[in-house]
Amino acid sequence: MDDPVQPRSSEPRPRRRDRHGRGMRGPVAPPQVPLSASRAEAFTDLVQDSVERLERRWPQLTEIDFLVLDVPPTTGGDAGDEEWGTGTVPLGGTISASEGRPARVVIYRRPVEIRTKGRDERAALVHEVVVEQVAELLGLSPESVDPRYGEE
Repeated sequence: MDDPVQPRSSEPRPRRRDRHGRGMRGPVAPPQVPLSASRAEAFTDLVQDSVERLERRWPQLTEIDFLVLDVPPTTGGDAGDEEWGTGTVPLGGTISASEGRPARVVIYRRPVEIRTKGRDERAALVHEVVVEQVAELLGLSPESVDPRYGEE
């Protein structure tokens, strides 16, 4: 009994996550695995894929901004009540170019996600919405923007 017990230091001990000897916890999935991408990021990737597909045929699309918003904006007052009273929620929209600002195509993520069940179906609907909005912006029919429109 020659060794006296050392008193505890007043400094807090660092917490360890290795409570049961299994090693330190790591991320659930590495960053390069699709599981680590959020739904919003995956949706933005679908829109980007669709835009890149159309840019090969229509190079002038590089001058258009493509945006992804979660939901369409609501307008206040009576006009908003009339718009929502129709029972339709837009999947996308366009904003014409103005002074110093390029034209914009907006895709609304949540309405598209609600109308689709799987990733393939979502990708097809996203492409369809992008084609329709680009056609509206360019003043063309969707079939002339993408000859495969409506086939997928």
